[in-house]
Amino acid sequence: MSVVRVFAGAFSTALLTACVTVAPDPQSVPAAFDVVGRVLISGEGRAFSSNLRWRHEAIEDELWLMSPVGQTLAHIVADAAGATLTTPDMQEYRALSVDSLTRRALGWALPLSGLRYWIRSRPAPGENVTASNRDSAGRLSLIEQDGWSIRYSYPDTPSAVLPRRLDLTRSGQQIRLVIDSWRGEDPP
Repeated sequence: MSVVRVFAGAFSTALLTACVTVAPDPQSVPAAFDVVGRVLISGEGRAFSSNLRWRHEAIEDELWLMSPVGQTLAHIVADAAGATLTTPDMQEYRALSVDSLTRRALGWALPLSGLRYWIRSRPAPGENVTASNRDSAGRLSLIEQDGWSIRYSYPDTPSAVLPRRLDLTRSGQQIRLVIDSWRGEDPP
């Protein structure tokens, strides 16, 4: 009987240890969010602006770039298998990443892999941060990572933890993301 107890105890310990080590690092999976706002991209003598809706979940991102009257200009879906961009005339573009997909289909790169974290004022895991600053409220005001420089602006209330605007620059490309609302989001 004692051999069975010892075996059961060892098995339970091994099972609990396996469960603990399988759990993902919370920083490696950005929390789900849904934002509505506007985006302006410029560089190489070109500019693009649109309204934006971005729904992020742990396994998928879905973005809509829309005209001022709400017509979808591009619908982007990205998951572990790659990314697809669909135009209003139902033409589809596919690539392994949103960065390469938007560069090929729209002429500018959207750094979605890092932006998933940067939009919540956090560095992306796995990439070295070359510079960072915080404002007087302790919020991230600047981060430089993966060749991008990201500057943050927050609502006027000092207790606001989610940014109102991000200005990204890299190699002559500029992206301004203005967030009008966060839907269904608990602050970090």
